Amino acid sequence: MEKIILTGDRPTGRLHVGHYVGSLRRRVELQDSGEYSKIFIMIADAQALTDNAENPEKVRQNIIEVALDYLSAGLDPKKSTILIQSQIPELTELSFYYMNLVTVSRLQRNPTVKSEIQMRNFEASIPVGFFTYPISQAADITAFKATTVPVGEDQMPMLEQTREIVHKFNSVYGETLVEPNILLPDNKACMRLPGTDGMAKMSKSLGNCIYLSDPEDEVKKKVMSMYTDPEHLQVSDPGHLEGNTVFTYLDAFSKDDMFAEYCPDYNNLDEMKEHYQRGGLGDVKVKKFLNSVLQETLAPIRSRRAEWEKDIPGVYELLKKGSEEAEKVAAETLRDVKEAMKINYFEDKALITEQSERYSS
Repeated sequence: MEKIILTGDRPTGRLHVGHYVGSLRRRVELQDSGEYSKIFIMIADAQALTDNAENPEKVRQNIIEVALDYLSAGLDPKKSTILIQSQIPELTELSFYYMNLVTVSRLQRNPTVKSEIQMRNFEASIPVGFFTYPISQAADITAFKATTVPVGEDQMPMLEQTREIVHKFNSVYGETLVEPNILLPDNKACMRLPGTDGMAKMSKSLGNCIYLSDPEDEVKKKVMSMYTDPEHLQVSDPGHLEGNTVFTYLDAFSKDDMFAEYCPDYNNLDEMKEHYQRGGLGDVKVKKFLNSVLQETLAPIRSRRAEWEKDIPGVYELLKKGSEEAEKVAAETLRDVKEAMKINYFEDKALITEQSERYSS
């Protein structure tokens, strides 16, 4: 069986370094590994509209932002198919059929759905589209015959629900759908970076994100204002690593060879951490090192983005082409599903012949 990946993002804003650490960097590695015959990267605009239905312009404007972030991070349209979810009508039809295989109580028990509803204050009035997005996600995954779905641990309940839908469909209608496997991040300690203010999650509304598209001076400004250890008042004071945002970012981005160039007092991050914990290392020095690390990481991303920004029509064209390629695959899956469900009336020649003989006899 072919190894196929499906992954993607909701286009509700520019992508930040948390996205890069949590998914983008790994996607590029998987893309370049040669292990997968197809990689589908979805800009999930239809899913974004489930809680932005009254603000479609927000989603519309961020399509190009997410596409530019993908391309600048190193996703290659020659190796990966980048598509827009809403341009694949087969996904809607598949979702409709899968709805018959899932109960309301099962959706209500989904931990990811419960937490997302609480986060968006939807307890009183949940949009049906948002409530059923685990079913929509199952349609996305199965439509492209994905064998592998890279996700964080918080998304595991969603993938489990997809696997349940696949199992249910295949048990009722016969082996038709591919059951996907979950691929968790290999760097679990850094798969969800906190905001620069130490908050658990980066948020545009909180202004605590470092975006992949931020210019050099903006990145430096954000790094130098980062939350560290509130008890580390003097350079001589022992410092704490737990909850210290700067060291969390260094865990995610620093490499041993960066110390020789930017902070030669240490051979690696462990040595810097040990000095900070015993006292004698100030936050400013650590932040300056982090700034150098991030600037080195983001420099090639900025460079690629600058080139793609010169040809925005070309970016839309590759999105169109990717969506068209993806729709062909989704159409094959839908055809298989309708055949298994015996609702392919006009293609079922045996049915037509049988009924013709029945009424002619």
